Amino acid sequence: MKRIFRAGPPHCRSLLVVLGAFIAPSVATAMDTEREEINTFIEELATDEGFDRAYLEATLDNAEMQQGIIDAMMRPAEKTLTWAEYRAIFMTDKRIGAGVKFHGEHQEKLEQIAADTGVPVSMVLGIIGVESFFGRITGKHRVVDALATLGFDYPPRSKFFRSELGHVFRLAREEDMDILELTGSYAGAMGPPQFMPSSYRAYAVDGDGDGKRDLLNSWDDVMASVANYFVAHKWQSGQPVAELATLKDDAAEPPLNESLKLKSTVGELSAAGVLFQTELAADSKAGLWQLEGEEGDEYWVGFDNLYVITRYNRSVMYALAAWQLGDAIVRAAENP
Repeated sequence: MKRIFRAGPPHCRSLLVVLGAFIAPSVATAMDTEREEINTFIEELATDEGFDRAYLEATLDNAEMQQGIIDAMMRPAEKTLTWAEYRAIFMTDKRIGAGVKFHGEHQEKLEQIAADTGVPVSMVLGIIGVESFFGRITGKHRVVDALATLGFDYPPRSKFFRSELGHVFRLAREEDMDILELTGSYAGAMGPPQFMPSSYRAYAVDGDGDGKRDLLNSWDDVMASVANYFVAHKWQSGQPVAELATLKDDAAEPPLNESLKLKSTVGELSAAGVLFQTELAADSKAGLWQLEGEEGDEYWVGFDNLYVITRYNRSVMYALAAWQLGDAIVRAAENP
């Protein structure tokens, strides 16, 4: 039988709280715009994008390097927690209850978006619930501080975050925002959907018809933009996400996925002794992951839509948590 997950015991910390709000205070250091790499960044934006050099220099002079941001980046929950611990952050009565309330307040719009895009209500709810507890936890770091810190003082991913810093300058210009007033997570993600600046520019849509793409203040824009992100990454309407599996007693070493990309098919997994329910054809792509659950190892078979969710956050645990949370909210709303 298909295993149905129920809400676990109340848990008081969301992912952002765990990683951000309780970071020990650290001394912030002003950015030195005389540094070669910062000068080069300013030069490129001014020359290639037409930004005013004085504006760029003044903004980055105002930015601060924060060691706490680097510390948080070095210990993401997906790499330090087991699946059982990670899931417990989100699958709580409190978060599910907040989702049911949100669903009741926005049901008409959610259903319209689902009809228009094929992205189910549950998936939109799951993402917003995991990312920000329905807007309760969106981060308090200035985005320019987060991205400048990681772009210039975090070598492992400096190229990515420096690019995002360029995107937030472009975003602020395009959407007429005060860049120094933008706040978000320690990684520079913004608003209830926690879009990075590049994703904001690429996938945000005007959901309320006011001519603006406002992911900070408009729930209609937030919900429509989350769905649009999934459409852009090829969500398959009506198709499954994942199934809990078991192994035959005489099964050989299971063909586990070592990356997020699906490396097997439904038929290959079945032939290898992996037992799971699906109506998908034998040649449909699939992947198998082994995760540490509450009662020991769990085997999860994921399909194309699971891979799509990992485009939002590169983690199978994240994808499963968002999917399960959204499903739990819809079931609770339908059976009060």
